[in-house]
Amino acid sequence: MFTFCPLQGALSDSPASQSLIELDGGVKVLVDLGWDESFDIGKLKEIEKQVTTLSLILVTHATASHLAAYAHCCKNIPQFTRIPVYATRPVIDLGRTLTQDLYSSTPAAATTIPQTSLSEAVYSFSHTAAASQSLLLQSPTPEEIARYFSLIQPLKYSQPHQPLPSPFSPPLNGLTITAYNSGHTLGGTIWHIQHGLESIVYAVDWNQARENVFAGAAWMGGVAGGGAEVIEQLRKPTALICSSRGCDRNALTGGRAKRDEQLVDMIKGCVTQGGTVLIPVDSSARVLELSYLLEHAWRTDAASENAVLNSTKLYLAGRNMSSTMRYARSMLEWMDDSIVQEFEAFAEGQRKVNGSDDKKEGGPFDFKYVRLLERKSQIERLLSRSNGDETSGRVILASDPSMEWGFSKDLVKGLARDPRNLVILTDKPGLSKDDKPSIARTLWTWWKEKKDGNVSEQPNNGENVEYASGGGRELEIKEARRQGLEGEELAVYQQWLATQRQLQATQQGGGATGLEASADVVDDASSESSSDSEDDDGEQQGKALNVSTTLGQVGRKNVVLKDEDLGINVLIKKKGVYDFDSRGKKGRERAFPIAIRRKRNDDFGDLIRPEDYLRAEEKEDDTADGANVADADYNMGKKRKWDDVAKNNTGLNKRTHAARAGSVDDAEGAPAGDGFEPDELDAVEDNEPEEPVGPCKLIYQTEIVAANLRIAFVDFSGLHDRRSLNMLIPLIQPRKLILVGGSREETLDLAEDCRKALGADGDRAVDVYTPEVGVAVDASVDTNAWVVKLADPLVKKIRWQNVRGLGIVTITGQLVATHLSTADKEEEDGANKRQKTEPSAPTSTSLTTTNGTTSIMPTLDVLPSNLVSAVRSAAQPLHVGDLRLADLRRAMQAAGHMAEFRGEGMLVVDGTVAVRKTAAGRVEVESVGMPTVGRRSTFYEVRRVIYDNLAVVAGA
Repeated sequence: MFTFCPLQGALSDSPASQSLIELDGGVKVLVDLGWDESFDIGKLKEIEKQVTTLSLILVTHATASHLAAYAHCCKNIPQFTRIPVYATRPVIDLGRTLTQDLYSSTPAAATTIPQTSLSEAVYSFSHTAAASQSLLLQSPTPEEIARYFSLIQPLKYSQPHQPLPSPFSPPLNGLTITAYNSGHTLGGTIWHIQHGLESIVYAVDWNQARENVFAGAAWMGGVAGGGAEVIEQLRKPTALICSSRGCDRNALTGGRAKRDEQLVDMIKGCVTQGGTVLIPVDSSARVLELSYLLEHAWRTDAASENAVLNSTKLYLAGRNMSSTMRYARSMLEWMDDSIVQEFEAFAEGQRKVNGSDDKKEGGPFDFKYVRLLERKSQIERLLSRSNGDETSGRVILASDPSMEWGFSKDLVKGLARDPRNLVILTDKPGLSKDDKPSIARTLWTWWKEKKDGNVSEQPNNGENVEYASGGGRELEIKEARRQGLEGEELAVYQQWLATQRQLQATQQGGGATGLEASADVVDDASSESSSDSEDDDGEQQGKALNVSTTLGQVGRKNVVLKDEDLGINVLIKKKGVYDFDSRGKKGRERAFPIAIRRKRNDDFGDLIRPEDYLRAEEKEDDTADGANVADADYNMGKKRKWDDVAKNNTGLNKRTHAARAGSVDDAEGAPAGDGFEPDELDAVEDNEPEEPVGPCKLIYQTEIVAANLRIAFVDFSGLHDRRSLNMLIPLIQPRKLILVGGSREETLDLAEDCRKALGADGDRAVDVYTPEVGVAVDASVDTNAWVVKLADPLVKKIRWQNVRGLGIVTITGQLVATHLSTADKEEEDGANKRQKTEPSAPTSTSLTTTNGTTSIMPTLDVLPSNLVSAVRSAAQPLHVGDLRLADLRRAMQAAGHMAEFRGEGMLVVDGTVAVRKTAAGRVEVESVGMPTVGRRSTFYEVRRVIYDNLAVVAGA
């Protein structure tokens, strides 16, 4: 069984992506935790409802549309951190920086408390407080965000992995997940999920074309592949889940080079007039492609005779850009081969003693011209320059592409009035709400309207570059701010918070906190002993009773739990209570409610704490600085040092220079990040207002700006186009196709094209589904199974072979119809009765007439002697199993041979035998025929070890 339900992003202009996959046995897999710029908590209700049934979570891209809601769910949804999450290492690290940038840029990301939750708490207060709908939840701190992302299990490309289930998940029964390169972002993933007969490929937001930084998707084998067929692992899946976003776009004539040239020409045309170019980008994914392109464009222009960009400043603005670039420099192996070759060439030039004239200016992400800005005061200083008489142009890449949060909103507000300025959109912005488009969506709509009308064209290098002018139209910009709670609103918040803590503590049991430590998560997720399951059953029953009682009390407008509701937990949850009458009680009501956590271990010993083994770049600077201080605070009787007090007194907006390593604010006059000398941007003081501490509410300040700037569009989305979709989907040959992740028009048009392309094969019809949000579709594989009886003479000749715990045998016989005897009929009837007691068991295929007088069973019997020789000559032996070259290398080394990997996917033994494994699963062994002194030929030794690892099943 396989059902698919899109939770967000289906038949919608919203870019957010959330999908729920349910497999046989009740296994549920949540793919992505996307959010849009509205930060509507109502879009996460289904996740909150399904959290106790989820088995695992997969994350595909380090973008807001795929993981922006992850930290919110960990912070505010109980039990969420106990669910295993899997992603690639770049998605984990870059997603962490994106989430920290998001929560430090706008208070709207914290989301407001739903009015339905407040309705019970405001029962005894006035209607003024009841009408308040803007009470903010607590935002996760940078340390909490780092801890949440440390819980995610890293995976590598093309390596099958059998995940661990969540504590409340049914057995996974051999579920296997494999990550493949998607080409859209760094570490972006195409997921292959194998469960029983179901082979599911989840491919949302991928790009087949190579770019400057990102390699193409792995459909054809990636960069090293280049074949004309889809690789075997992704070919002919039972279901393909594919995004339709971008199918209305056609590939630009000239490809990537033409696209890059078009962007640089637009920039040159604007800066020569003294204007400022604003390019809104994300802070974790596509920013790598754009920053790399512009840095190398500046390098190329500086080396040319007619340098146009010499006096033009290039900035990259984002609150966490230094961390993003630091991670990018350590992940070059995840990028395109050209990036690796460039780094190797730079490293080789560094090794030269005397150097040379053609010495490289720096590595791929060692910026010489791109200047990082991470403080709002620096943005304000830039805008104050633009209001002066400065004529030199500037190019600013700023987060976020929606312009609803981040420095891009501040920049567009300050640059909108000057007609010399230019905003270049690099992707079609999403639309979260029809009546409230984002700033980027509004600008894109203006550009779309004037594209076919009054277009300002500027000749450049013999070509026309299209612009659309704002024309003085009004642009509404809303600024979200925090405001401290007072009076009745504060009382309502405190009452609501007390209720939530009691409910959460009751669910956790034993006075546990709402968010568990990562060690506890590992302990609970790895507990599989039978004794633990018996204890957990009784404990879960008690939790369910207490929760139902609590909800019942809340439904009667009683927000405080009574002593009888708490039961024996009153001893630890209520102060001053030291006695509880346990006479006549049963179960857990008879024992003191203390949670004794036993140490968990597996076959390899004690389980480890992941946070103890983090790499240096994975630890946040603030966490590293404040770790000792926190320990000193928690240890009674220890004195604090003056340095610790100074660190504690550091304000929220007074970030130290040391905490911004690699940024534009390095300390003590050293060159600022990436080789820049300190200037007035480094000396500017932080003047951001102090954020209120404690409970707050969300308020908006609206400002109307006259937009006179120009608008342009260059497609840097890095997504598949119509040509890629129409070419690849027929090559993948899915049995069923599910289209999500696109607008209604895009999805329906692509579905019609796919029905025509996939239906051209003839009699094999392919079902194409376009589900709505919240609507589940059944895309199970169609299988036919028959039950036959083996004759006794045939059973006696069967010789089973064991392959990794499975018994395998081939049978050749003739199918005959036999009448069941009375004893056999009674045995068969008994088997049928046992099957009828289990609704999920398959029914018997025995042929029985309505009156029950005759029963016929299809039976396999031995072949007659005149057919044995013919069948033996036609049957071929089978090799069953999966040979891994790493296992073969280990076996050959254990036998005393020299075995090492050379090249890509080739194992060389004793320097004379090469073993390769093709994409189709074939094992090729080549030998040069050189004898080895003192031992048998290496070729035969390798062949023997290969046969030992495979089961050779006779064909007859």
